Parts: sequence; structure tokens; C-alpha cells
Amino acid sequence: MEEDFLPRTKEQYEAMRTATRNKIHSAAIKLFAIKGFAATSVQDIAKGAGISIGLMYRHYKAKEDLFNELVSLAATGLEKIVEKFQDEESPIELIRQFTQEILNDLEKDDAFAELLMLMHQSSTMEEPSPQIQYLNEQSVAMLNQTARLIKKGQSLGQFKQENASEMAFYYFASLQGLAIIKLTMRERYITPSLKIVTEFLIKDYRE
Repeated sequence: MEEDFLPRTKEQYEAMRTATRNKIHSAAIKLFAIKGFAATSVQDIAKGAGISIGLMYRHYKAKEDLFNELVSLAATGLEKIVEKFQDEESPIELIRQFTQEILNDLEKDDAFAELLMLMHQSSTMEEPSPQIQYLNEQSVAMLNQTARLIKKGQSLGQFKQENASEMAFYYFASLQGLAIIKLTMRERYITPSLKIVTEFLIKDYRE
């Protein structure tokens, strides 16, 4: 039921509005990831979300506004990763926990893979919006913080003694590669084990 049917209370209205925006977000991320930003129309998004064009425009005046909001949400996610990797917990445990969460998300559905593809598309835009610029800054911050975490793990004898920045790039490149394979191979996709994904980094791997 669309928001054209007015709810009885303010709380009901906000709940319906949030539910509709969530449907729009899910449809838009999927379409942007598969078709790309330029090839995705407002009509495509509305159809994917199961709402009318009119209701779509009541939430977002332009496709760019929706894309920038999704980018802002992605940037917030990167901020949380940076914060997580600044934790005082053991570097090897932080890497294990984070990697397993990513692998679980890839195994569960396409949502995380689609989000990574949206982030990749953002980084290639020639005239990035302020939101995209901030996302790119957070991507750099995430890589730098991961390199620092790896260096800390190396000093503790947990990680192999290679260039920490190169290892950080390889780590996230492998995760992004899995996301691409997930979206292209669909049901043929096989989630690798935690050991396979992290053995290049961990000095003496133990289950």
C-alpha cells in the first residue's frame, strides 16, 4: 500500500515513509550495481520498488539525489570500519571477525556485493558530488587504517612481514573481486573459506 493512503497517526506515517524509502534504496542499489547509474531510470527504480512514479518523486526529486544518499550511507559504513580497526582488540581477531562478517554477507544475499559495486561506480565518476568525494576520502582512510592495523599485527608477530599498504590493497581488492563474481555467477558462486581469504596475511594460520 502506497503513502497515498494516509495513515491514522504520525508514527504510522513515519513507519510507512521509512518502509517505502527502504524499498527504494534496495531497488536502486540493485539496479545501479547491475545496469550502472547512467542506464538506470527513475521509472526502473520505481518499478523495482513496487511504487508509482509519483510516489518516487515525492521521496526524491532526481535520480542524483537518491544516488548521493546511498553514497552517504556507504561512507558511513566505511567510517564504522575505520573506527572498528582502531579498536584495541588484537589485530588478527579484528581481521578475522570483519572478514567472516563479509563472507557471511556474500553467502546470504547480493546486498553487500551490490553496495560494493555502487561504491566502485562512485569512484569512477568524472564530476563527483560532495557526497562521492567524501566517500572516496573514507575509502582512502579505510585503506590507511587497515595498513596501520596490519603493521600493528606485524609488530606482534601475527601477520607476515610484507609491505602493509600493499597487503591492505590486496585484501580489499580480493573482497571486491568476490563481490563482482557473486553478481556475475549468481547461483554458481561459492563463498571461499576464511582461511583462503586471509592466509596471505596471517603468519602462522590456525583454525
